[in-house]
Amino acid sequence: MDFTISPRIEDYRARIARFVEQVILPLEADRASYDAHENIRTELLDDLRARAKAEGLWCLQLKQETGGQDLGLMGMAVCYEEMNRSIFGPVVFNAAAPDDGNMQVLEKVGTEAQKAEWLQPIVRGDVRSAFAMTEPAPGSGSDPGGMMLTTAQKVGDSYVVRGRKWFITGAEDADHFILIARTSDDPRKGLSAFLHRRDTPGFRIERRIPIMGPEEHGGHCEVVYEDMVIPAENLLMTEGDGLKLTQIRLGPARLTHCMRWLGLSKRCVEIAHEYAQNRFAFGERLSKRESIQMMLGDLAMQIELGRMLVMKAAWELERGGFARKDVSMAKVHVANLLHKAADTAIQINGARGYSKDTPLEWIYRYARQARLVDGADEVHKMVLYRNVEKEGRDFWAWDVGA
Repeated sequence: MDFTISPRIEDYRARIARFVEQVILPLEADRASYDAHENIRTELLDDLRARAKAEGLWCLQLKQETGGQDLGLMGMAVCYEEMNRSIFGPVVFNAAAPDDGNMQVLEKVGTEAQKAEWLQPIVRGDVRSAFAMTEPAPGSGSDPGGMMLTTAQKVGDSYVVRGRKWFITGAEDADHFILIARTSDDPRKGLSAFLHRRDTPGFRIERRIPIMGPEEHGGHCEVVYEDMVIPAENLLMTEGDGLKLTQIRLGPARLTHCMRWLGLSKRCVEIAHEYAQNRFAFGERLSKRESIQMMLGDLAMQIELGRMLVMKAAWELERGGFARKDVSMAKVHVANLLHKAADTAIQINGARGYSKDTPLEWIYRYARQARLVDGADEVHKMVLYRNVEKEGRDFWAWDVGA
């Protein structure tokens, strides 16, 4: 694979970098920029989003006919990394989860009518969205196909939904929902995907679940479906394609998480390096101490390894492969890297890192979820082992050109 990027991608990267540096980063230091859940205040966000649109930096991940710039996954890797130099960055450019993954899957599988009604309002930034799949025990978690308890029963030209979901990211602020529910007991074709609105009768938000870290807009919620009626026209793909839809959505979504986390990891190194350059202890700069150099050098190497894993997975997906192994490896490595980068940067900064004078403690609390969301580390490692068991030495085989 070729790691060079096109002049067009570099132009977007550079413009994003300038926007983040000049417009977004100064806001992080002002506590008035934050809402009650430690994310960027909505009124401020609306202004930044308007500026990003005006500069042509909006929804870059989507096709041009949808309202984006069709950067492709490799171009997204470059630009998302730059966006998340700031903790506020991705949402400003409409590249944050869960809207990012929802827009991409709707663009891929929605009918033209569904795209107009359900996708375009998210693209314009008029509404936010959520993906409702995970359930309380003993329901669906990492094994949606085998454990889904929420049901959608066909009644005439509609489906009646009953069940409960939890940790649904963004639900409190979302207007559009993608719901995964069981429509039969078929082990492979038993799940289906539906579209519904927040105000659909029979749907309610039970609670916004308090969490350890700062929250995405709309939090992480427990939601209830009590005989909610969804018309058959709101079925995504066909009945029984719910598991397929989750696979279409979650692979790229896991990878875009990694792209963003690499940006945060680099920011941690940046903050730590700047402090080490300016802090003196026992007669010399911290940056002159071998222990500090080894800590930051190791992080630099781990970040570069993460970038290679992400780019290889993006390349594999772009050429039509499934990239399941590649995405799993990237997900495990970058999730752990983010946690290590924040921890190391806090250690170097000492009490300053533990305070709110830098975003390091914000990143540290946020980073802990990375090893859980979109598949825990252990699940991805189990998937990798199964591939090793199946493929043997061919697990590491090189692709041979024509």
